[in-house]
Amino acid sequence: MAIKFPSADWLKVLEDKLNTDEHYAKVASKWESDMCVVIEPAGPLQETIIYYLDLWHGKCRRTEMLPTLEGVKPAFVLRTAYDNIVKIITGVLDPMTAMMTRKLHVQGNMAVMMRNVPTVLDFVRCCREIDADILS
Repeated sequence: MAIKFPSADWLKVLEDKLNTDEHYAKVASKWESDMCVVIEPAGPLQETIIYYLDLWHGKCRRTEMLPTLEGVKPAFVLRTAYDNIVKIITGVLDPMTAMMTRKLHVQGNMAVMMRNVPTVLDFVRCCREIDADILS
């Protein structure tokens, strides 16, 4: 059954996927950072959505939908318009291309991000494998 995206339910399914996916566990075994994904209103999305993910050594220790970024200091903040995140999770837009063309803005240590491109790509693969009912 398809899970509505974006939603807290979709985020929980992603957490479960990251914690049970053997390939992700291997590829992300050295990753030690948390992040927020800020999805800005565009198209059918009328309000900002903020996902928090605590990723550690190939596992997702915690996820949460946040009302704001106040009081949160993640290692990375990824910010993009709803239309762009939909293109990324449906495979229309490559995440690295999105970063390089500033369709996906990254705050945080870019050297760490670039040293971990396989982890980033496999994280996106996990997102893409979720059966999502995309808000349209």
